[in-house]
Amino acid sequence: MKLRVDRDVLAEAVTWTARSLPQRPPVPVLAGVRLEAKGSSLTLSSFDYEVSARCEVAAEVEEPGVVLVSGRLLADIAKALPAKPVDLEVEGTKVTVTCGSAHFTLAAMAADDYPALPQMPAVAGTIDAGDLAKAVAQVFTAASRDETLPMLTSVQMEVEGSTLTLLATDRYRLAMREMQWSPDEQSISTTALLKARTLSDVAKSLTSSGDVTVALSEDGSSSAGLIGFEAGGRRTTSLLTDGDYPPVRRLFPETTTIHATVGKDELVAAVRRVSLVAERSTPIRLSFTQGTLSLEAGQGDDAQASEELVAHLDGEDISTAFNPGYLLDGLAALSTPYVRLDFTHPSKPAVLTGMDAIGGQEDPSFRYLIMPIRFGA
Repeated sequence: MKLRVDRDVLAEAVTWTARSLPQRPPVPVLAGVRLEAKGSSLTLSSFDYEVSARCEVAAEVEEPGVVLVSGRLLADIAKALPAKPVDLEVEGTKVTVTCGSAHFTLAAMAADDYPALPQMPAVAGTIDAGDLAKAVAQVFTAASRDETLPMLTSVQMEVEGSTLTLLATDRYRLAMREMQWSPDEQSISTTALLKARTLSDVAKSLTSSGDVTVALSEDGSSSAGLIGFEAGGRRTTSLLTDGDYPPVRRLFPETTTIHATVGKDELVAAVRRVSLVAERSTPIRLSFTQGTLSLEAGQGDDAQASEELVAHLDGEDISTAFNPGYLLDGLAALSTPYVRLDFTHPSKPAVLTGMDAIGGQEDPSFRYLIMPIRFGA
């Protein structure tokens, strides 16, 4: 194999392909990135039996061929090379990388032992890359990090016609984002459960393209249990999480009787200040009265803090308490200047939604439910 490729193109392609390589691969070949040169392109592939990545870039191919090299080492080298064309050549069991006066020699791995990448499932539709990235970022924060609960470390994707919904929860908060997409069939109705971290990596890495193609496997197909994403010459697949996601939609109350609206940025700043005296996992109290929101943290002989903000309240006065980190996560996910907090009872979950103004238009596409915490006397 012998080829020449642009340095920036190679660095970006190797970094993206190697992003999901396992830190401690069960077999040595899974630490490698497979390079295949033919025609006028170079195709890079990686696979760890759960997530696969494939990227195709333009190259001047003098001699076609296939080689397997250490993915992370090649990525580090490519990023460190000078801004000049890169020549790659396979010589026996060695791979030489030359760029200007820089010269590297890498050991070739056993390409014949590398597993075949899974086939891309059937295309289900397309979605704007920017919309996908924003939606995933909004729900990702609510997904659990506890690997002993694999179901909750995943994001539930629900498709109903032209509406695509993402749901994530860690039992203490719940995020739900609805968006429009372009399905291949308007009658589509399905669900998919995939790792939150995998979905987040995919959404971040495909933002440079206009549309992302989403592919979902069908029962009985050769790619059953897979989801795929493709955009801009990049393709990735992931195994779906087995099991049924909890019926979390029913946690959102059908009606609420108390509604409080406050400036989002002012509330974020106040929560950060007041929570400085709150020890880890201790709540801050929010007390809403007509025209005022009072925030308090700390108690007894410990450090204490309080602050008041202007707020609009529709309904009875209410006092409740939240984990400040969880509350800040929900506020950060909103893109509107105001936030509305809907309550049914101080001990029941509150629902955060975005508002463009007090008494103005609500953004129903994103809802964030947060569980209250008992505040000590």
